[in-house]
Amino acid sequence: MLRRVLDLIYGTALGAACLAMIAIAVMVFLQILGRLIDRALILSGADPLGLAIPSLSDFGGFLFVAAATLALPATLRAAGHVRVTLALALFGPRIGAVLTVAVLAIGLGLAGFAAWHSAMQMWDSLSFNTVSFGMVKVPLWIPQAVMTLGFGLLALAVLDELLTALSGRTPAFRLAEAKRSEGGH
Repeated sequence: MLRRVLDLIYGTALGAACLAMIAIAVMVFLQILGRLIDRALILSGADPLGLAIPSLSDFGGFLFVAAATLALPATLRAAGHVRVTLALALFGPRIGAVLTVAVLAIGLGLAGFAAWHSAMQMWDSLSFNTVSFGMVKVPLWIPQAVMTLGFGLLALAVLDELLTALSGRTPAFRLAEAKRSEGGH
């Protein structure tokens, strides 16, 4: 039951990351389309409509951070992060298992620190009513909350994998690596 809940959380975060990337693409497309329409109007002698998305770079940046952080947990479990597996192969399965636990423990510390630091930054932005610099003033705690959520979910996913490894079972990212090497990808 818990496994299904965690997988649902990781999958939902990945879906939200995908939606953020789609939103970036749609906004950039609309901005380009607006520029093309304005150029066509100018060339035809008409006044441009001034079609533009205000603060596009701010929104694009916020959405990119959301996409990058929310995708982290599912990417970890799918073995999509860059890892050096050569050492694991050289030392054999027993030492490889110990190294996996050690790396996961360090990763948990780093992910926890990133989540904590991001939460503190979000709290400061909320406390001081900090807003973005663009034409559209966005309270910065909003995108920072999404970033904090992404790092928090990464910490949860690393803890999930660490507990799996400590219990003697194979973590999901190791299973994904094995499956990928069997398939020749």
